[in-house]
Amino acid sequence: ICKKGFVIEGEAVLTCSKGEWGDLPGCAEEGEEKEEADNGGLAAVLSESQFNRLFPYRNEKGNATYLIYEYSHLLEAAAEYPDFASEGTQEIRRREVAAFLANIAQETTGGWDTAPGGRYYWGLYFLQEVGYNDDGGVAYCDSSNTNYPCQSGKSYHGRGPIQLSWNYNYGYFSEVVLGDKMELLNNPQRVAQEGKLAFQTALWFWMTPQSPKPSCHDAITGIWEPSSADTGCGRDAGFGATINIINGGIECGKAAMTKTYHRVEGYKVFAEELGTTPGDYLTCESQKSFASCN
Repeated sequence: ICKKGFVIEGEAVLTCSKGEWGDLPGCAEEGEEKEEADNGGLAAVLSESQFNRLFPYRNEKGNATYLIYEYSHLLEAAAEYPDFASEGTQEIRRREVAAFLANIAQETTGGWDTAPGGRYYWGLYFLQEVGYNDDGGVAYCDSSNTNYPCQSGKSYHGRGPIQLSWNYNYGYFSEVVLGDKMELLNNPQRVAQEGKLAFQTALWFWMTPQSPKPSCHDAITGIWEPSSADTGCGRDAGFGATINIINGGIECGKAAMTKTYHRVEGYKVFAEELGTTPGDYLTCESQKSFASCN
């Protein structure tokens, strides 16, 4: 998302007619094109009941002061990014949603191996990074970044689905999306209080290329075509590339870390829940990070 990075540690358009695809979400009446089906749209891929089933313990089991992780907030945020869940076949669109949900689930999980319901159903549990709160303490402040200056008594620890962190990331996102870099520098807590805004931080990161990185959207849908340099660095389009984009400097180019293993296994669970296949190149063990090899 910025020079220092976001720190968190062409297929045919689908058309269908009545009876051809059964009760597949988004199908049009015979002879009609339905905008939600042809142009995608998250609601055509993920229903509210599916969201609730995948995240039954969200918002600290419903006990959080601010219930930011709700389906309606996700839809509101997704409306700002019309290409999300809208490009490629239904299989690819569902795969993208599964990949997005699996990554944000890993970033916010409250699960463990013997957790009720299973480890992978405890995503979107934490609203902000464990061990931090808004008590006036300052954290994740790079004082050398004068373009996005830290504000007195404000902490820029991880918040929201993608765990937005560091003053320069809060400032840059705020500048681009809200039109005022100081808004979230002055009020970083908004990311853990407002549902649409929280999901926007994750979707904006997901949809935005960060040279030399492609966007996660392009990497999982196959829109991204790896260069010869990417191939030489072991990178190819797939779920593994999304891990590399999100946290490659820590998780990729080495034996799978526990968190990386759970990203992949969680993705498989979500893909199955959404009725799609996970595709190829699921891990990033053999991929060098974009920063170290490009």
